[in-house]
Amino acid sequence: MKRTIHRFLDISQTVAAEQNFDRLLPRLLADTLSAAEARAGVLYLAEASQLNPAVALDDSGSALAGDLPSLDVAHTGPLLGAALAEGIARAGRLQPEDLDSLGLATANLAQASHAMAVPLCNRKNELVGAMILLSETETDSHRLSFVKALSGSAAVSLESKALIKAQKDLFEAFIQLIAAAIDAKSPYTGGHCARVPELTKMLARAACAASCGPYQDFQLSEDDWEVLHVAAWLHDCGKVTTPEYVVDKATKLETIHDRIHEIRMRFEVLKRDKEISSLQAIAAGKDAETVHRQLAAELQQLDDDFAFVARCNEGGEFMAPESIDRLQAIAARTWLRTLDDRIGISQDERLRKARTSCSTLPVAETLLADKPEHFIARRAQDRMPKDNRWGFRMQVPPLLYNRGELYNLSVARGTLSTEERYKINEHIVQTLVMLSQLPFPRHLRQVPEIAGGHHEKMDGSGYPRQLRREQMSPLARMMAIADIFEALTAVDRPYKKGKTLSEALAIMSRMQQEQHIDPELFALFLRAGVYLDYARQFMQPEQIDAVDVEALLTATPPFPAAV
Repeated sequence: MKRTIHRFLDISQTVAAEQNFDRLLPRLLADTLSAAEARAGVLYLAEASQLNPAVALDDSGSALAGDLPSLDVAHTGPLLGAALAEGIARAGRLQPEDLDSLGLATANLAQASHAMAVPLCNRKNELVGAMILLSETETDSHRLSFVKALSGSAAVSLESKALIKAQKDLFEAFIQLIAAAIDAKSPYTGGHCARVPELTKMLARAACAASCGPYQDFQLSEDDWEVLHVAAWLHDCGKVTTPEYVVDKATKLETIHDRIHEIRMRFEVLKRDKEISSLQAIAAGKDAETVHRQLAAELQQLDDDFAFVARCNEGGEFMAPESIDRLQAIAARTWLRTLDDRIGISQDERLRKARTSCSTLPVAETLLADKPEHFIARRAQDRMPKDNRWGFRMQVPPLLYNRGELYNLSVARGTLSTEERYKINEHIVQTLVMLSQLPFPRHLRQVPEIAGGHHEKMDGSGYPRQLRREQMSPLARMMAIADIFEALTAVDRPYKKGKTLSEALAIMSRMQQEQHIDPELFALFLRAGVYLDYARQFMQPEQIDAVDVEALLTATPPFPAAV
C-alpha cells in the first residue's frame, strides 16, 4: 500500500509539475503505461464529439508506427465505448471490432490481446480525453483500481494544462495580431516587427553558445526565452499611436498629402501674372521683342526656382547653408491671393487662423510661408511631466506639430521636422506605457524593460529614460543591436536605400566606439557570424558583400572599466 501511494503521488506530482503541454502528453501516457504494466498505449484528446490521437507509445517510449484515426465518441468499439458510457476505466479482452475501430489492426501488436480503456473526465465530469492501454495478459483488479485513481488526477492536470496552453495560444495570436497590424499600417515598415525578433533570438542563441568571453556563462531558461519572444514581438507596439502620415513621410512638405502641389500652383500663378504683364506692356507700346526676351528670362527663373524647391522637398543627408539662404530668398517673393482662405476649412484650422486678423482682399502673400495656422499647439495630454512615474527623460518640443512651409523645407537631414521626429520617437514611450499596464504573470514581468530599451544608449544619451549600460539587461542590449541592424539593412523605407553588410557594420562599429551600442555584444554579433546568418535569410543578395570582421573587431575597444 505504501509503495502504491508513493507511486501515485510521484506520478501525480511529476505530471502536475510539467508546464509544457506538448511534453506533458507523452509523459502522462508513459507514466500510466508504467503504472499499468502495459505494452503500449494511445492518448486521445477530446474535441466536440471527436477523440483525436495525441500520443501513441510502446513501453520503451518509442512512437507506434502508422497514423491512427480520429474517433467518433459514439463509435469507438465495445471496450472503449462501454468505458466512455460509464465514465470509468474498464479492462477486458480486445475484440476485432476494437482493433478496427481504434485503427490498431495494422500496428505491430499481435501479442496484445487485452486492454484497459480509460476515460479522462474533469471535475465537471466532462470528457477531456481517453487512453487505451494494451497488454498481453489480463489486467488484475489492483492495477485497474490504481489506473482509475490515477486517471482522475491525470484528467485534472490535462484540463489545467490544456487551458493554460489555450490561453498562451490566444496571447501569442494577440501578439502576432498587434505586430502584423503595425507592419500593415505602414507599407514602408512591413516585416520589421517580424525580423527584429528573429535577429534578437539569433544573437541570444550565440550568447548561450559562447564558450569563452564575457558571455561564456550566459544561459536562458525556458521562461527567459518566452520573455524574449514576447518582448521582441511587442517592442514597437506603441507605433499604433503614431500617425501614419508621419511614419510614411516621404517628402518634407508631406502631411496627409504632399503640399508641394500647392506651391507649384503658386509658381504657376506667378508665371501667368508675368505673361499677362508682358501682354499689357506690349499693348501699352513697349517693344515686343524686348518684352518677350525679358519674359523668357523671368519664366526660366521661376522654373529654376521651383525645381530647386522641389529638390529641397525630397530630403537628403545634408543641406548646405547657401541652400537655406536661397530658399529664404525665394520665399520672400509674393503672389496675389484674391479668394477667402477662411471658408470651407475645418473648425480646428479656422480657430488657428483666428489668431491673426483677416486681411482685406486681394492680399499679397509670400511664396513660401510659416503662418500662425501652421503651428499646432501641444495639448496637456501631449506633455511629459519631469516627475512622470515611468522615468521618461526626453526633450519635448513646445509644439505638437509645425507645418510651416519654409520651416519644413529647411530640414537639414531627411524629411522629418523636430516635432515629427519626436512623435516617431515617442512610440517607445507609448510602448512602455502600454506594456506596463498589462498584468503580466511573474515570469513575464521583465517584458516592458526589454521591449522598451532598444533606443537607449550605453552612455546614457538614448531615450526614453536615458539608461546606461549597467541599468539595462543583456536581452534589452541585444534587442538594441537587432533593431539598429534591421533598420540599416531594410529595403522597405521611403527615405533611404538598404545598406550593404559592410556599410551597416561600419556604421555600427562607429556607434559602439561612441558607446551607443554594447561593444561586447557587437563583437559577439561579428564573431559568431550572426550578421551573416541574418543576411542570408532576410537581405537582398546584392546587399551581401565582403566584411572585414578582424578590422571591425580591432576598432572595437573594451567598454570602460568603470561600467
